[in-house]
Amino acid sequence: MTDPKSDLLDKIRQQFDSSPYPRIPLEKSPKDNPNELYIHNLVTSFYLRDQKVIDTKGKVILDAGCGSGYKSLVLAEANPGAKIVGVDISAESIKLAEQRLEHNEFDNVEFIVASLEELPSLGYQFDYINCDELLYLFPEPATALKSMQSVLKPDGIIRSNLHSSIQRTSFFRAQKMFGMMGLLDGNPEDLEIEIVVETMQALQDNVLLKSQTWNPKYSAQESKQDILMNHLFQGDKGYTIADLFTSLKLADLEFISMVNWREWDFRDLFKEANNLPVFLEMSLPDLSIEDRLQMYELLHPIHRLLDFWCGHPQQIQTFVPFSEWSDTDWQTAKVCLHPQLNTSNFKKDLVTCITDCGIFSLNQYLSTHMQVVTIDSSMATCLLPLLDAPQTMISLVERWKKFRPVDPVTLQPIDQQKAFQLVQNTVQSLESLDYLMLELQAH
Repeated sequence: MTDPKSDLLDKIRQQFDSSPYPRIPLEKSPKDNPNELYIHNLVTSFYLRDQKVIDTKGKVILDAGCGSGYKSLVLAEANPGAKIVGVDISAESIKLAEQRLEHNEFDNVEFIVASLEELPSLGYQFDYINCDELLYLFPEPATALKSMQSVLKPDGIIRSNLHSSIQRTSFFRAQKMFGMMGLLDGNPEDLEIEIVVETMQALQDNVLLKSQTWNPKYSAQESKQDILMNHLFQGDKGYTIADLFTSLKLADLEFISMVNWREWDFRDLFKEANNLPVFLEMSLPDLSIEDRLQMYELLHPIHRLLDFWCGHPQQIQTFVPFSEWSDTDWQTAKVCLHPQLNTSNFKKDLVTCITDCGIFSLNQYLSTHMQVVTIDSSMATCLLPLLDAPQTMISLVERWKKFRPVDPVTLQPIDQQKAFQLVQNTVQSLESLDYLMLELQAH
C-alpha cells in the first residue's frame, strides 16, 4: 500500500527538482538589501530575546530547506565568520546552492541532500536554524519543529513560518479546483501551467477566484514559478496563529517574536491607537501574546506568512528591563550600532551631515518600520564613534557636549543632566527602532 505522506514528499521533491526555488540569478547579491540582511543577521533576533549583542564569528547556522541557496547566501553575507550548512530534499536545488555560494566566494559552507527528519544524523548542533517557506508543507508542522529542536543548541534560535489559512484562502481554493482538474496528480510542468493560464484568462474579471489570485503578468513565461508556487503548489497548507502556538507547544519550543513584529500590533488598526474602545482597553492586560496576535489576524489578515522566531524554553529572563535601570546603569551602559548600518555609504553620509550641520535620515539605510526617522547633526556626531566600536553612554554624552557646549537659548554652558537626558532619549528611541542596541554593564 502506498504511503500518502511518502507519495506527497516525492511529488514535492519532483516539483523542486524540475523547478528549483527561488529562481534568482547566481550573480544577484543581497549586499545592497540591508533590510533582508537585517532579518537574517543573528544579532537581530538574539538581541530581541536576550538584550545582548552577539558575535557571529564561529556560529553554526542551518538553512533547512535551502532550495537554490539564495537565503544561504543572505545568511553568509549577514553573519561574517559563521559556518552555513544547507539541507534540501532536492538534489538539483543543492547543486544550484553550491554554485551560488562558490560564485559569491563563500567557502565556509556545506550542502547536504537530506530531509528535516534526517537532521539528527548530520552530527551538528546549531546556533541558529533558518527554515523559510518550508514548514507549511509538512502534514504536521510540530514534527518538523521537533526535529529542528533536537539539533538546536540550548540558547539557539529557530526562524520559521507557516502559510496563513485566512490570508491565503483564495489560493487554496485555486489549488483545490486545479486538483479536481487533475493538474496536481503528478509533477506540474509546462502543460499544466498552460492550462492554468488558459483557464484564468477565460474567466470573467469579476469572478472572485480570478480577481483574488490572478495577475496578468502570470501569463508571461518568466512567471512560471509564480503559478507553481501558488496555483499548482504541491502540499501547500494554511494555518492560524492558534495552530502556530499549538505546534510550538507540541515541539517543546517557546515563542520569541514575530519576525515582522511591528506589523502585528492590533492597536495600529484603530483610528486612535491610544484611545481604544473601553472594553478592549480594559481587556488588554489580560490578553496573552497569542491572543493579541490572533486578534490582529482576525481583524486584518494581510500577512501571507506567519513568520516567527522561537527557541528552547528559557527558565529565567536574563536581562533587566530599561524601566528598572538605575542612573549608574545608564551611565555605564554600552551602546552598539546595528551591524547592518555599519557601511561605507552610511559613514560617508554621516560625516557629510555632521560637517554641514544637516538632518540625517536613518531609514534610507535600514528600514525596519514605516516611519521616517531623522536626527540632527549634534546627535549624528554620537553615531560616528559607534562605527569603530561600542561606546558607553557617558562617552556619547561628553561627545555631544563638545559639539553643542552651550544652551542655544541662554548661551550658558549646557547642564550635564540635561545633556544626558537629551542623548538618552535619542538613544532609547533609536534602540526601539533597532538602529542601536544597549547592553547593561557589570559595576
